[in-house]
Amino acid sequence: MKILVALKQVPARDSVLKIDSAGRWLDESDLSFEINEPDAYALEAALQLRDQQGGEVVVLCAGPGRAVTSIREALAKGADRALHIEEDALGSYDSLSLGRLLAAAAAAEQPDLILTGLQSDDLGSGQSGVVMAELMGLPHATIIMAVEITGSGLRVKRELEGGWFQHVSMPMPAVLTIQSGINKLRYATLMGIKKAKTKEIRKLSASELGVPSEQGAELLRVYAPQRTKQTQMLTGTAAEQAGQLVEKLRFEVRAI
Repeated sequence: MKILVALKQVPARDSVLKIDSAGRWLDESDLSFEINEPDAYALEAALQLRDQQGGEVVVLCAGPGRAVTSIREALAKGADRALHIEEDALGSYDSLSLGRLLAAAAAAEQPDLILTGLQSDDLGSGQSGVVMAELMGLPHATIIMAVEITGSGLRVKRELEGGWFQHVSMPMPAVLTIQSGINKLRYATLMGIKKAKTKEIRKLSASELGVPSEQGAELLRVYAPQRTKQTQMLTGTAAEQAGQLVEKLRFEVRAI
């Protein structure tokens, strides 16, 4: 069984974020980077399935040269090999363009199962896995809490709103986006770190994959949310003031 896991490298969660001089993205000069947390859970789910079913786990990562550190970490945790689409200008790719890159690389591997994190910690669009599935013509399911192999297919548990869950049976190959927290993440062992140095990382490029970099959406400006305060004085009798307060809490604040 071949499982492909799409990983993204993002700024570390404890980083102090500053906007670059152009105002279009973050200043990355002083940032440290790590594996996107939801993708780390996708990797763990893949490793557990590989341990149960046999086969291999292949890591797929699109990113600049620095992303190799996160790829090596995934290999140290137990992934068998990796594909690195090395592109320094991924900031110019929208979700569809990036999905085309990942889908082209994944299609050549012909995996039985593709896992991604539910969303990325930086942009949080939650689109990569779904776009890949659509471009590859594969069934997909999102917000996955558990995965079980059943013969030639899958049975997955999806998280819905209000504490509800949905159990879905689906064929393979398929694409799943994994929810954070579904399992306990493993640490890379010293032996795993040593083995990672000898595992294959195949370099790919957009031109090699035949994927153009045109985009349908462009990020024009990044800025911190503005905080404003406004005081409103309620007038009238106590009953009238209470009625006005309830109206504002219900329709403006939506707290009741």
